[in-house]
Amino acid sequence: MNSQPKLNDESFMERALELARSAIGFVEPNPAVGSVITTADGKLIAEGFHAEFGGPHAEVVALQAAGTQAKGATIYVTLEPCSHLGKTPPCADALIVAGVSRVVVGTVDPAPHVAGTGITKLRNAGIQVDVGVCEAEAQDLIAPFRKLFTQSLPFVHAKWAMTLDGKIATHTGSSKWISNEKSRAIVHQLRGRMDAIVSGIGTVLADDPLLTARPAGRRVPLRVVLDSQARLPLDSNLVKTANESPVLLFVSDQASPTRVADLKNHGVEVIQIQRTLETGLLDVMSLLEELGLRQLTNVLLEAGSGVLGAFLDAQQVDEVHCFVAPKLIGGANALSPFGGCGLESMENAVKLRQHNVEILDGDLYIHGRV
Repeated sequence: MNSQPKLNDESFMERALELARSAIGFVEPNPAVGSVITTADGKLIAEGFHAEFGGPHAEVVALQAAGTQAKGATIYVTLEPCSHLGKTPPCADALIVAGVSRVVVGTVDPAPHVAGTGITKLRNAGIQVDVGVCEAEAQDLIAPFRKLFTQSLPFVHAKWAMTLDGKIATHTGSSKWISNEKSRAIVHQLRGRMDAIVSGIGTVLADDPLLTARPAGRRVPLRVVLDSQARLPLDSNLVKTANESPVLLFVSDQASPTRVADLKNHGVEVIQIQRTLETGLLDVMSLLEELGLRQLTNVLLEAGSGVLGAFLDAQQVDEVHCFVAPKLIGGANALSPFGGCGLESMENAVKLRQHNVEILDGDLYIHGRV
């Protein structure tokens, strides 16, 4: 007798999650949230999702669509309704005023200013609240938001293309193109939902990239370069387009003041950060802390093995996007994707908690959360 309501709860929550995912790239640094309203006996009334940063939240959109039918209804929401006044009024208050009888929540809001207070407010108003339906999926959905609001750090996506023998370039440095056009199109889609794209000066000097999404995506990412000595050429694609899409250069105390001044005069923002004692390289955590202060939610690493390895050593790779081409190039000196110190034991190897594998015209696209 109790299995059918549970089945309906999961089904409606899955629909709410689907709605929420459609807004990824539009809402950050807010979380993506979806909502579904049904009658008490499980008939669909209305749907809604948080469509853009600063806009109405998912619950309010759904309530507006439901109108007076919301009274006595059940509402499914992927994230705990907010209880505070921010850019929009509290959603918990809106649900109380609308007269809903039951609220089904995917997961509790991890942000310190909410963290269960919305659920408490609803229950104090006599509304039944059930928490944890499709909780794993709901938590995965807000993982970037959770990291930003609990650690003040952005969620880091590592992307690389490699040959079947695990090389990202030949021993001479040649790397265009390892992956095929379909794989590269996926990369541009990734770029288009990122707040920043991070690369190292070695990759920039070798490839002179634009690091933009083509065609343009949902966001215009900040283009970030780790460049200890401020070697970024003034005639590089990044500098030439700095007024169209922002460029941020992280340098060390070794950087020439003259070079820094020239780059600033060309529209490049330059910030000096510390280096790690062990390697002498720019400190990954200092970089991420600066991006976190700017409320950047998702950043994409498009860099060589040195930068990728540094982030892995710092345990700051949250999601991976690996493109494997059916090619062999060999070479003992040809680079693999991750440099750095690495791990000493296979037992400690970083594992993907969940992953998907797609075939893109022969390339393998493996992506998943760490």
